[in-house]
Amino acid sequence: MVAKVEQFSELHRKNMEAAMRMAQLSMENSQRIMALQSELAKEMFQSGLENAKALTSARDPQALMQLRSQYAQETTQRMVAAAQQIAEISNSARTEFSRLVTEQLASGSQDMTESLQNFMKNLPGQTPNMMESFQQAIQTANAAFEQISKASTAAMGSVGDAVKKSSGAKRK
Repeated sequence: MVAKVEQFSELHRKNMEAAMRMAQLSMENSQRIMALQSELAKEMFQSGLENAKALTSARDPQALMQLRSQYAQETTQRMVAAAQQIAEISNSARTEFSRLVTEQLASGSQDMTESLQNFMKNLPGQTPNMMESFQQAIQTANAAFEQISKASTAAMGSVGDAVKKSSGAKRK
């Protein structure tokens, strides 16, 4: 019985380590996005100051409109570039989360299966199909998770492609 408790404790420890890795990954990606946003804010502020100076020196309405148009275009390009970088960071994070979860499910389900097999062997009145049913349920859950992972990867890829197409169209 002590060995079974130790097995479940080890399984719990592994799950906690995986949760800590995911939390660390989340914090790192959040910091990258915040740094990107902070840098963008600095650039936009500096650009706004430069634009204001340029606008005050404009001599005719046509030059004024040209400066405004140029500033709007540069601002849009910076915002789209930042959106692309954020999408890339998010896509990278999603891929890493998916890898970690898949890895955890694979090792966790194996550990859990082994623990339950050992536990069920000692249960009075056990049915032989009980463990087989449990293993089949785990395999079905893993297959469902894999399909969800593939679907989310495809969806995020579509979002990334849309952002890239959008930025390409605005640059022309």
